This record gives sequence, structure tokens and C-alpha cells, in this order.
Amino acid sequence: MMIVRHSFTAKPGQGSKLAAQMKEIATVGRLRNIRILTDVVGEFNQVLMEHEIESLAEFEEAMKRYGTDPAIQEKAKGYTDLWMNGRREVFRVV
Repeated sequence: MMIVRHSFTAKPGQGSKLAAQMKEIATVGRLRNIRILTDVVGEFNQVLMEHEIESLAEFEEAMKRYGTDPAIQEKAKGYTDLWMNGRREVFRVV
């Protein structure tokens, strides 16, 4: 099993909106065991979305689906306007 973590630095005042939109996108995208996290201490305006995958092949398939599924694209409209930078990490659970 692997964990995919998408980390975003939201624009000031947009963290809650970004977190809510990420939750909607992940739900429509049928991601497994999603968690949406926001900062308590540390850098301000941090929003993370974590979910599980079985393999990198599953991750690649999900990325293709996210690029072509109209329902996902509808939920994702405007989300790039809510953050300044981000990154994606994939971890193997040991």
C-alpha cells in the first residue's frame, strides 16, 4: 500500500475554501481513505489531502481519470485560483 499526499499553500483567507473543495473533488473521484488536513502550527494556510493507493499503476489510472472525468472537472473548477504553490509526494507504507 502507498499514501499519496498533495500539499498546498493556500492564498490568505482561502484555506477553508480550498479544503472544502478538495474534499468534494476527492469524494467524486472515489479516492480511498481520504484525509483533508489543515495547519494548526507551522506554516500558515497549509492544506493537505492524503489518500491510499495499492500501486503506482493505480495512481497513474487515477490521474488519467481526473483529467477526463467531467464530474471531477466540474468540482475542480477554480481550485487553482485558491493556492500559491503545492507539491505531491508518494510514500510506501512499510
